[in-house]
Amino acid sequence: MKIHDRSGFPNPARIRIVVAEKGLDSAIAFVPVDLIAAEHKQPAFLAKNPSGVVPVLELDDGTFIAESTAITEYLDNLDGNPLLTGRTPRQKAVIHMMQKRAESELLDPVGDYFHHATPGLGAALQAFKSPEWPGRADWGRRQGERALRGMAYFDRILQADAFVAGEAFSMADITVFAGLLFAEAAGLALPRNLVALTEWRSRVAERPGVKNRSGQAFLPEDARRLGF
Repeated sequence: MKIHDRSGFPNPARIRIVVAEKGLDSAIAFVPVDLIAAEHKQPAFLAKNPSGVVPVLELDDGTFIAESTAITEYLDNLDGNPLLTGRTPRQKAVIHMMQKRAESELLDPVGDYFHHATPGLGAALQAFKSPEWPGRADWGRRQGERALRGMAYFDRILQADAFVAGEAFSMADITVFAGLLFAEAAGLALPRNLVALTEWRSRVAERPGVKNRSGQAFLPEDARRLGF
């Protein structure tokens, strides 16, 4: 199997953690995609994923699977022992619910803030991400405020539960963790008063599947080079 991605970006980071958590490193080859040059918006990549986003999982039979949740489902269920997406109908429902909230209330708003209220990742990519329009920066800042509200929501959840979707680590935790690190890279610091979320983040960072990926999966050189 191959995964087309770029280390250092939040959605690729999610899948790299999944790969580590499932012990699949030896089964997968990572194929770098030059996001700064907008390679993922060119015809060759769009033939793999018409949405023009990474990561994309390429199976040995030539099938391409895009979307981080779908890729996680596939990888988690390969061995018949799903650890990250739930075993029972209730577990699956709760995990998918919280996964959606992690995306819509944290990760996606951070991305909108980054691409609309900051310089983003340079001219080649910004042409596809955020063409100018009146009020664009204000809208982006409002998305940043939404992301901060999302952090407060997950803090409340973690005051009652050990993990985002209950008592077990799941793909929803991975998404929140990636969202927080993306937020940090974009200049949206985790508020100090969110004690439960801060403690949870420290615990998750020490998991082998997360810790082993931290150096290559977060705070990309590209973002640092551009001032983030």
